[in-house]
Amino acid sequence: MSRLAQTHGLTDVQREILSTVRDFVDKEIIPVATGLEHRDEYPQQIVDGLKDLGLFGLMIPEEYGGLGESLLTYALCVEEIARGWMSVSGIINTHFIVAYMLKQHGTQEQKDHFLPRMAAGDIRGAFSMSEPALGSDVSAISSKAVKDGDAYVLNGQKMWLTNGGTSSLVAVLVRSDEGHPEGTAPHKSMTTFLVEKEPGFGEVRPGLTIPGKIDKMGYKGVDTTELLMDGLRIPADRVLGGVTGRGFYQMMDGVEVGRVNVAARGCGVAQRAFELGVRYAQQRHTFGKQIAQHQAIQFKLAEMATKVEAAHAMMVNAARKKDSGERNDLEAGMAKYLASEYCKEVVEDAFRIHGGYGFSKEYEIERLYREAPMLLIGEGTAEIQKMIIGRRLLEEYRFQD
Repeated sequence: MSRLAQTHGLTDVQREILSTVRDFVDKEIIPVATGLEHRDEYPQQIVDGLKDLGLFGLMIPEEYGGLGESLLTYALCVEEIARGWMSVSGIINTHFIVAYMLKQHGTQEQKDHFLPRMAAGDIRGAFSMSEPALGSDVSAISSKAVKDGDAYVLNGQKMWLTNGGTSSLVAVLVRSDEGHPEGTAPHKSMTTFLVEKEPGFGEVRPGLTIPGKIDKMGYKGVDTTELLMDGLRIPADRVLGGVTGRGFYQMMDGVEVGRVNVAARGCGVAQRAFELGVRYAQQRHTFGKQIAQHQAIQFKLAEMATKVEAAHAMMVNAARKKDSGERNDLEAGMAKYLASEYCKEVVEDAFRIHGGYGFSKEYEIERLYREAPMLLIGEGTAEIQKMIIGRRLLEEYRFQD
C-alpha cells in the first residue's frame, strides 16, 4: 500500500472492501487496461468481476440487496478503480448517480422496482442532462415532455450520455410545462423521467434511439452516446418522485455525488501517474546516474506527491460532508476543481519524466495523458465549479454593513 493518499478513521469493513478492490485492480484491470483502451473495447470481463464483488450495490441500502455503504467508501473505491483505468470508474459512476437519486427522491414503488435489480447489477443506470446546444446552461434544456392521458410524450435530443448503449435505465431531464404557468423559472419546470430500455444501439424502444458511440480522444471503452426521443411514451408513474417540476433539484443532488466521484477519479489517475513517474525515474539513467538523482526530477516528484495528497484530502472531506447529511456543494465543487486540475498537472509531469517514451503507445502514461482532460469538463467545467464556489463563499461570508 502506498504511503500517499491514506484515509484515517476507516472501519475494518471499509479497509477490507478497499483492499479487495485494490487487489482486483492490480490483477484484473491494470494488466489489460491499455490494450482494451487502444481498441476502444468495452471491458465486459472487468464489469462482470465488479458485479461479482457486489460493487454495483455498494451504496444501495441493505433492504434492497445492496451493501449500504457510505459515499466515502464508494469514493475511495472509485479512486482505486480509476488508478487502474478511469473508464471503468465511469461505468459505475452514472449507475450510482441514478441509484442515489432513486434512493433519495424515488417513490416507494420506484425504489422497490429498481433498486434490488440495480444492486445486483442486472439493471445498469445512466443519466442524461446535456443537449447538443446546451453546454453548461442546464436552464436552456429544450427537450420536452407533454402530458397525454396517463402518460407523457417526450421529444428531443440529448448528448454526452455515458453508458448510453449498455444501460437499461436512464434518468432523463426534460422540460415539462404541465402544471407550471408561463413565466415559471426554468429550473422549476423540469422533470426527471425514469426511462427503461433495452441495452444496445439503434431503436431500443419505440420512440427512443441510441445512434452509436461517439469517437473520443480518451475515456474509451465506456460508451458515450446521444439519445434521441421522438414520440417516446413514458407512464406517469415513471416520473421520479411522482411529481413534476422537481427534476432540476433531483439532478443537482445527484451531480453532487458525481462531482465527488470525478474528484476521486482525478485522485486515482494522479496516483497512477505518480507511480509511473517515480518508477521510471529510478529506471532511466542519464549522465551516469538515475534521473531520480537529478534535483530537477526530485522537485517534480515532490510537487506531484504533494498534489496527490492534497487532492485526496479534499475529496475525502467532500464525501464525509455529504455522508453527514449536510449541504456539500462548496466542498464537492472545491474537490472536483482541485483534483481535476492537479490530476492534469501530475499526469503532465509524469509524461515529461518519461521524455520521448511518454509519447509512445507502449507506455501507460500515454493513455493517462489522453484521459486526464475529460476530468476538466466532466460534471461541470472548472469555470462552473468556480461559480459555485464563489457564490457559496459569498453566502457564508456575507458582509453586514
